Order: sequence, then structure tokens, then C-alpha cells
Amino acid sequence: MSTNQNLKPLTLKINPQGNLELGGCDLTELAQKFNTPLYVLDEQTIRSICRDYKDAFKNYPKVNMMYASKALCTEAVSALLAGEGFGFDVVSAGEIYTVYKASADMSKVLFNGNNKSPEELSLALKLGVGRISVDNFFELSLLNEIAKSYNKVADILLRITPGIECHTHEYIQTGHLDSKFGFDLTQIDEAVELILEQYKNLKLHGLHAHIGSQIFETTIYADEIEILVKEIARLDEKFGLKLDEINVGGGLGVKYTEKDVPPSTYDIAEKIITALNNSIKKYNIEPPALFIEPGRSIISTAGVTLYTLGSSKQVPHGKKYFAIDGGMADNVRPSMYQAEYCAQIANKPLTDTTAETVTIAGRFCESGDILIKDINLPVIEEGDILCVYNTGAYNYSMASNYNRVQKPAMVLVNNSQADLIIKRESLDDIVANDIIPDRLKQL
Repeated sequence: MSTNQNLKPLTLKINPQGNLELGGCDLTELAQKFNTPLYVLDEQTIRSICRDYKDAFKNYPKVNMMYASKALCTEAVSALLAGEGFGFDVVSAGEIYTVYKASADMSKVLFNGNNKSPEELSLALKLGVGRISVDNFFELSLLNEIAKSYNKVADILLRITPGIECHTHEYIQTGHLDSKFGFDLTQIDEAVELILEQYKNLKLHGLHAHIGSQIFETTIYADEIEILVKEIARLDEKFGLKLDEINVGGGLGVKYTEKDVPPSTYDIAEKIITALNNSIKKYNIEPPALFIEPGRSIISTAGVTLYTLGSSKQVPHGKKYFAIDGGMADNVRPSMYQAEYCAQIANKPLTDTTAETVTIAGRFCESGDILIKDINLPVIEEGDILCVYNTGAYNYSMASNYNRVQKPAMVLVNNSQADLIIKRESLDDIVANDIIPDRLKQL
């Protein structure tokens, strides 16, 4: 079994005290020491999935693993992944700067996104980002002008929309025709002509496509690769253009609940490599370098979130609610994507889990702030610690200060050591950027 197919982190166990333990650290003690809500990442699980990916793709000669930073981008996580030999797919100045501050090899960074600002493109060029995936005609012109002003040549890929629709949430489909991302197939020739004839400060290396996120269908990657390789062969025939890079994106799914059965990294690697080799032979091109951008499947399973349970409410002839000290501001996915999660009580995991069926509600002023509906848990007492699984991806990275609540802290655990890698925000942090105009100040 590949690590991405696990529901829980690899090092999770019940310790002699009867509490859940992760990375050799008692989760109840972590909640007491660092307070809650608290994000906890298991280093061993992250390293394991990185090594799964590298092992799964070892039979293709030229592979570049690019961690999709939008899943979770911190300096510590970036440093860890750089140490495992990964590059980075980034989508903002903030992500570029974070991986730079983590001392990542910037030549192994790819800058992606559908509306990059002049300031962001300038930063990418200044810091030596290795590839920029150009999304549209406006960006082609803008990037060429900026590169010219720096007397540089920007190394680029063209992001295309392959016209493939995978069976996932409509908000995280990116490869279908009606998408905000990328050049339509009918626009590629015009883009190439502009690069070859006018935009002398751009060098095109290959094509990039991304078909979505939380993908369970392995066959869809073969369809994507067929389209990309066919386009490379066609561009060579029409323009004499020798493109030698192909980026198939990421999107491999993970196991949020017992009913989820994601393919393994080995399944996906076999499909991608087989499809690529078949297409290379079919269209008679030289084997291109393969870029792949896993994000969620690298980091999600490694993460848990700890909450303290507080108030409760029994609706007459209805649900029983228990409230936690977090919710949609630290995990918006249930509200935004109808995402489902599994959880346990960290301080009594051995208790009969069918004691009662409850709904876990968040603390925020929205009726839709529900974390988990109808979960079977032991009889809950105020102060119990809830451990929610598979929260490494898109929880902190999409967190907000809604209701002016501070963002949680994050710790990285390994070999019985817990290191703080993100500080909990203070009340002063909340108001740090506020400004009261002089005319409103009271004398």
C-alpha cells in the first residue's frame, strides 16, 4: 500500500497512557502545551510518500518531482521537501518567497497561475525561478516585456486546456474546456507564432496541463498525455519546434474516509509512464522530461488537527451537536466542497466508538460551519480533544481570520520531538495591519 492510501499518518498509535500518539508525541499533551486548534504534521509520513513517488517513477529516465505548494506552504515544509529532492510548483509571490527563504533550489521551481501580476513575474525572474507556466496571451506579452527590461530570457511552458473532465468536485476541475486556466488547443499555434516571431525574450521548452484535484480515475492521465504528446509532435512538424518537456500536473486523490479508495502512487506512475512511452512511440518524438506536481497526496495524510470540545446542544427529536474551538476558518473544506472527514477522541480512543452519534459544529457565526455530520464517538465530555485526520492539505493554506479569530499554530513531530513551525497568531497580530485615520481618533 502506498502512503497516500492511508487514512491516518504512519506513526499514529495508542500509547500506554491510552492516548493517541503521533511521531512519538502524545497528542493530548501537545494540545495542552501548544493549545488548540493545533495543526500537527508527521514528518515520517511526509518523507515516506516522497520516497514512494520517487520509487514509483524510477523507470522513466527524466522525472522532475514538483511539490504543489498551494496544498501547504511553510518554510519548514519547503525545507523538508527540498531535502527529499523535490522542486516546487508555486502560484504566488508569497509561495515563491517562502521556498526561496527555505533555501530551495530556485531552478527547480515552476511558477503557475492564471493572472500573475507584473510584480510577481519580476520577483520570479529576479530570484531565478526555473520555469514559468504561461497561461494566456496577456501574460505572454507582459512576461516578454518584463524579461526584456531585465535583459533576460524567461524559460517557459505553455499551459493548455486539454478538454478533459474528470469526475471530481466542479470547483477543482481544471482540464475541461470551460475552464479559466490555460490556452485552448485552437490557440496554441498563435501563441507559438508570437513566441517564435515577436517575443524574443521567451524560450518555450514544453507544454503543461493539469486536469484537476482529488482524482481517483487513473485512465484520465493517459488521455491527457496523448493530447500533450500529439501537440508536441504536431508543433515539431509545423514549426520545426523541438519541445522536450511535458508537465502533466498532479491531482492524485487521498483517503479522507473509509469509503475512499484512491489509486496508489505506483498505480498512477504505471499509467503515466506506460501512456507516455506508448505516445512517444506512436508520434515518434524524443522522450521528453516529465514534470509531475503532487500536492495533496504528499502532505494531506501526514496532517491531523486537534480541537478542544466545548458546548453541546440536543435538538428535540433531532441531532446532538458538540462544538469545537475551531471550524470553518481553519478548515473551510466541509463548507466549500462538502468534504468529509474522520476523527477520534485523542484522550480516549479505546472507548466504544458507537456510544453516540453526534455532529461536530464549528465555533463560527455561520449555520454552515459544520465540520463532521453524524459521526459515532464515545460519550463526549467538555475538554476532550478531538483529532481530525487527513488535514495536512488545504486546511492551513486556506485558513482565514473570519470573526477575527487567530490562525492556529502548527507543529512538526518526529522521533518524540515536537517542533513549532508556525506560531499561533496573537490578538496583536490580528490588528497589526489596521490603521485608524486621524479624523476618526478620539481626543
